[in-house]
Amino acid sequence: MRLNPDESFHFELLRNLSHARYKGADVAEVLEAAGQLKGTDMESFYQAFIVLAERVDRQAQAVDAKRHPVSARDAFFRASTYYRAADFYLHGNPDDPRISALWKKQTNAFDRAIALLPVPGRRVLLDAKDGSFQIPVIYLRAENAGPNDKRPTMILGNGFDGAQEEMLHILGFAALERGYNVILYEGPGQPTVRREQNKGFIPEWEKVVSPVVDFLVSLPEVLVSRIALVGYSMGGWLAVRAAAFEHRVAATLAIDGVFDVHQAVHNMMPEEVRAHYDAGDFEKANESMKSMIDSGKAPVALTWLVQQGNWSFKADSITDFMDKTRSFSLKDVVSSVKCPVWVGDAAEDIFFKGQPELVRDALGQLATYQRLTAEDGAANHCHVGATAHLNALVLDWFDDVTTQG
Repeated sequence: MRLNPDESFHFELLRNLSHARYKGADVAEVLEAAGQLKGTDMESFYQAFIVLAERVDRQAQAVDAKRHPVSARDAFFRASTYYRAADFYLHGNPDDPRISALWKKQTNAFDRAIALLPVPGRRVLLDAKDGSFQIPVIYLRAENAGPNDKRPTMILGNGFDGAQEEMLHILGFAALERGYNVILYEGPGQPTVRREQNKGFIPEWEKVVSPVVDFLVSLPEVLVSRIALVGYSMGGWLAVRAAAFEHRVAATLAIDGVFDVHQAVHNMMPEEVRAHYDAGDFEKANESMKSMIDSGKAPVALTWLVQQGNWSFKADSITDFMDKTRSFSLKDVVSSVKCPVWVGDAAEDIFFKGQPELVRDALGQLATYQRLTAEDGAANHCHVGATAHLNALVLDWFDDVTTQG
């Protein structure tokens, strides 16, 4: 079943719809927004979701949160999701003021929501060890934990475009339900750090993760022998890279496996652009891509990939973006991974096809590889839409591999 004829719009609608499982959306609200989309007009995605976000935000603010905290909380969570959806296709113009304005609104709505949780969440800003950037985190302590209870803890990181807030609706609530502590984080290139610190992606992701682990081991309620590092989408590469250097994590989960970001991006480029790029004719490669996008001939997915890539990697052209992904390979570091790794693979992935097998093969016996298919509704990139099924697989796996013996 398609939610939209366009592949990219369909996926993003399904992505937002899937957050309904864990308080991040309502089904009919997303479907109503879907009905407002116009062809392949990326601006119409903004228009559909900003109307929805502002309406739900007003509804949330109208609730007496002291008397009805659950009603207010859930509405604020949904508003935050919809503000992020409104932002998704705007990054072709880095100077668009909506990029910053929408993020302030989504952050405000999310913060009002986590303040109303049974155990309120809190934001902390951590320093990278070399002082070159800061790592924003959101920490959520397990419910019903006594003062001396030490609990397993999940470090949840998103990927190429997604926010730390989104991870609460993907894996965060599922982990909290199982009695885990949860910490969400972002690093350079990801939404908050890119906006507030003007930092693009870096390959040395251990510089991001190690301060998060330092913070966790300082907390009395964290069972330091059972810390999980989770990477979602391109975060699957980021997490495994970090695990090669940060050996305090008990297990890593790559949802899904990514071995070489440059190879994946290269494969997603049109043949003409690839040919010029491989021949070293960057001017023609850039002209070809610009012509495709400006003429409207490029599919929405390709236009978005180029625009988001330039924005998140702080690149000024498609060839600059592709060049900056060259250092994002596990080839020279994967042998340093010491912990077990769950490697997911989506049978119909539109972004990283073939990459999970490369991660599996490189890790050898450390890898637990699972290929998810359409039979379980889990064949999409990151198994979007099969949230409950995915969480059962990965959280049960983590529980098993860290408690055996």
